[in-house]
Amino acid sequence: MKILHVSDLHFGPPYLPHVGEALLRVAPTLQPDVIVVSGDLTQRAKREQFVDAGEFLDQLPDRPTLVIPGNHDVPLYRIKERWCDPHGLYKEIISEDLNPVLRLDDAVLVGLDSTAPHRAITNGRITVEQLEHSHRVFAEAPSDAAKIIVAHHHFAPAPDYLHDQTMPKARRAINRFIEQGVELILGGHLHRAYIGNSLNFYPGHHRDRGIVIVQCGTTTSRRGRGPESEKNSFNMIEVDDERFTITHFMFFEEEQQFIPLSEHQFPRLGKRFQQRRVARQVTDTFAHHNSDRP
Repeated sequence: MKILHVSDLHFGPPYLPHVGEALLRVAPTLQPDVIVVSGDLTQRAKREQFVDAGEFLDQLPDRPTLVIPGNHDVPLYRIKERWCDPHGLYKEIISEDLNPVLRLDDAVLVGLDSTAPHRAITNGRITVEQLEHSHRVFAEAPSDAAKIIVAHHHFAPAPDYLHDQTMPKARRAINRFIEQGVELILGGHLHRAYIGNSLNFYPGHHRDRGIVIVQCGTTTSRRGRGPESEKNSFNMIEVDDERFTITHFMFFEEEQQFIPLSEHQFPRLGKRFQQRRVARQVTDTFAHHNSDRP
């Protein structure tokens, strides 16, 4: 199964049309089975920006798609609207479901709306009720299905010089996700990519069961930050029985296209990279030893 993971489109003044066109060109060639959009479709949650974002998403390959809102999809300066109906335009134009679930043959994806319009507009929040929601969904999932969380705000700080503050109660959520068997968390918000493991920054309650963290940069806006300043990126995630393979794509102005920049592999829950390799070495050694016998 292949997942196309894009984020932080920021339709409005920061949106870069030529980069968006490059994404539309490359997406069909990657042959994704599912598309994930991890928030911030707009810059200021205006009607025309949501309309443009919706039309853009309609041009991506016709595949099962999971979309969640980001903090920029909530009105910031329209205070009355933010307080009384913060997701009104998002629900009207993009999706009525703020916490969508996508059930596939090989995976179950749970989207969680991490925006908190009334109290944590920037850093977001995951509530106990949302953790109970993901628990119920994953409890019904097939045992061999990859369990994947999608949230806009980051549970892990990017390992660079900007030192971003993580979501309040992020560690509580990670512990709960580990108990639920979650293997992968997809997110955005940071405007630069980070691909690693929750054990890199938080030991958690289970040292042998970290969660793979895949943060996407801003795919189509000029708002890249840190090491991806003025850069655009997205991720392709391949899921098989043994491992996750994440390919990080970046847009290069010279070629006017997205090009693979790096590849990262992580074993699936309960799997080890060395199992097959060691078994093959033992078999080869045994065969070579026996071949010398009369």
